[in-house]
Amino acid sequence: MQDLKKNSPFGVYVEHLRKGELAYQATGDGKAVFFPRVVAPGTGSPDLEWRVSKGLGTVHATTVVHYKGEAPLNVALIDLDEGFRMMSRVEDTDPMQVKIGMRVKAKVLPGDEKQPPYPVFVPIRSSDTSPGQGRGEARTSPSPPGRRGRDEGKGGAK
Repeated sequence: MQDLKKNSPFGVYVEHLRKGELAYQATGDGKAVFFPRVVAPGTGSPDLEWRVSKGLGTVHATTVVHYKGEAPLNVALIDLDEGFRMMSRVEDTDPMQVKIGMRVKAKVLPGDEKQPPYPVFVPIRSSDTSPGQGRGEARTSPSPPGRRGRDEGKGGAK
């Protein structure tokens, strides 16, 4: 059973995390796939290639969770520059200061005997990058100026 866990897509992903790498899979045409899978979504093709992300991304959505008696914590959806989205958290900043459009970089926390290593994100400070790195400047709003979201003003999602 242990060999099956180690050789499963999740096992391969965890082994990359143990090396400090955020890995994802790609289909034959280069489309990013995350969470690790046995076959490609949509096509069912077993031809998935492992790749290592640079770990740079943008906050797509964020919220702050408040548990009684504990410090607030951030939960965020991160769009990685390679084209996949994952849920994680943004650390090293006040949870209320995490904003949509914020540029972030992955770091891997080691886990423990109950939990395998896992990725979290930290804000990229302006001194951490040079112009032209990543996808460019982050926008402060989810839509470009003058454009409205697809369902805005239409009574919500259909």
